Amino acid sequence: MSQIIAVVNQKGGVGKTTTAVNLAAGLAEMGKFVLLVDMDPQGNASSGLGLSRADAGQGVYEALAKQRRLHDVIYNTAHEGLRLLPSTPNLAGANIELVDVERREFQLADLLAEAGHAYDYIIIDCPPSLGLLTVNSLTASDHILIPVQAEYYALEGLGQLLETINLIREHIKPEINVLGAVITMFDKRTRLSSDVMEELYKYFPNNIFRSVIPRTVRLAEAPSFGKSIFHYEPRGKGARAYERLAQEILEQER
Repeated sequence: MSQIIAVVNQKGGVGKTTTAVNLAAGLAEMGKFVLLVDMDPQGNASSGLGLSRADAGQGVYEALAKQRRLHDVIYNTAHEGLRLLPSTPNLAGANIELVDVERREFQLADLLAEAGHAYDYIIIDCPPSLGLLTVNSLTASDHILIPVQAEYYALEGLGQLLETINLIREHIKPEINVLGAVITMFDKRTRLSSDVMEELYKYFPNNIFRSVIPRTVRLAEAPSFGKSIFHYEPRGKGARAYERLAQEILEQER
């Protein structure tokens, strides 16, 4: 069965989607068969891999709503071994539509159970909120990865996110595992980045990835070209950082 990892932080602009896309691409580059699930109604993970909303047409919402079968809305990407279950505009209404659905927290888990045998890893890019789409993403997952930006307000809301994860553990899925935090947009020239890292150890004393994602222009540019960093600047420091992160995740699974 596949390992399912939710990439989550309800604070926007922390490198969440960049991490989801490039972790998925990095694992595929290492020979793993990977599905990236775009649960964010903004659809940035989908466009970041070159699939525009016009091209997608159908995606995770249509599969959740049982309008389409799952394998009919999974798309190939430019990476061998990496497939995409895209977001479509209809996903924005799903938080409200799911409220009255029976087993509403398990809709994504039930859907992905159909694909569990087909992939080594399923990476879920969660919305930047703690609504039902995020709860579904966490409930469907075995592991949680939290990108945290190396900046002053980065830790705001982290307590709320960890509280939500603990509630899911208590009431829905006791075995869910927090892989830990990965520091993004790190600038070693600033004292602030180091201070944030120290503060983060208080939240995750044993769960901070050694791989630190640097702040680079290339990482910021790559999505506008519909490419992962591995196809946009394969020898740059952004690609090396995500390669190390993918390697660390593989090592944790051994």
